[in-house]
Amino acid sequence: MEETCLLQLLCLTSLLSCTTNQAHLTVSPSSSQLFEDEFISLTCEDDSSAGWTLRRNTTRRKMSQCGAGWGRSAGSSCIISVTVPWDSGVYWCESREGATSKSINISVTGGSVILQSPVLPVMEGHDVTLHCKTKTSSNLPAAFYKDGSFIRTEPAGHMTIRHVTRSDEGLYKCDITGHGESPPSWLTVTVLYYLVVFCPYFISTFIMVSLYRQRPTGNGLPVSMAMAPSNQAEQRLAEDYDDIAAVSTVHHF
Repeated sequence: MEETCLLQLLCLTSLLSCTTNQAHLTVSPSSSQLFEDEFISLTCEDDSSAGWTLRRNTTRRKMSQCGAGWGRSAGSSCIISVTVPWDSGVYWCESREGATSKSINISVTGGSVILQSPVLPVMEGHDVTLHCKTKTSSNLPAAFYKDGSFIRTEPAGHMTIRHVTRSDEGLYKCDITGHGESPPSWLTVTVLYYLVVFCPYFISTFIMVSLYRQRPTGNGLPVSMAMAPSNQAEQRLAEDYDDIAAVSTVHHF
């Protein structure tokens, strides 16, 4: 039984190590849409030394990595100094062993309006702000749309969605009168399942407690055997007390 528990603990530890050993792709500036001729930095963040490489799929090239005709490698980051429309595509991190991070979509436009929305998924319950801007201004009145339907017009070009839920997922765009319309961007909302997060730790704690309860007690003897000497000592003490009482009675008479 003890060997089984130890094996389960080792398997659980390996599982936790595998699930945490994954790269996360971050983008600066953190926006799913960019104007042409802008700067962007993409970084594969990871605690291990798995050797992550940034890759992308665009309409021009498939499965190309940073430095192979686009971008400049700088440690774990890839720098695109001047963006062009054909930089639009899907980006992700990939290790030497073939493991991949979650992918993100980036759109580079030569137009006059963009919608700045989170490039990474938004956690359910958090607030998210969408910015509609031109190359020269980010506070003009803008109309916002979701899945083709009008939401409202914001006088300063910023729309905040409070406490987002899965129903807020969708395709957003904006329009600034006299300047034009932005390309659409998909907003993703993720749900944090606490059971998935805490269950492995509960299991590992349960296994450790089981191992502790199964460890030998005393000098390695079963509990009943360890208690036997104590019971015998009490019995002898009671017999000695009866003998003393009997002697005292005889002396009294």
